[in-house]
Amino acid sequence: MPIDQIKLSQTAKDQLIKLKRRTRIKNWNTLCRWALCRSLAEGTNPSPVKIPADSSVEMTWKVFGGSHHSIYWGLVRQRCKEDGLDLTEDNCAEQFRLHLHRGIAYLAGDKDIRAVEDLVSRGTSAELTRGVGP
Repeated sequence: MPIDQIKLSQTAKDQLIKLKRRTRIKNWNTLCRWALCRSLAEGTNPSPVKIPADSSVEMTWKVFGGSHHSIYWGLVRQRCKEDGLDLTEDNCAEQFRLHLHRGIAYLAGDKDIRAVEDLVSRGTSAELTRGVGP
């Protein structure tokens, strides 16, 4: 497995709680998949900031990705390649973490997301152009 455990920051946890309440999506991993894809669809790189793993939200890589975990890892690796980064496990894991947290912040900050349908409707131009989607 590329990443054994995924542990979120307290800020990301709080943002996910808000998203769960608004969308009525029950599982952390489902929202996290949407968040990863949302960030990967952006043309810019996430800021290389230190993100604390200070919340109680933790999941294994297989729980995060489900039966498509290898596809999500492939998307992260492809993005690293496009961004000119060395495809080491550490680099890819760090980029995954940065994209995941940025995507959570994007989704939580979008006041127009109030239901699952709103997430789906966001899956338009940028996501389809780049071939990225949950």
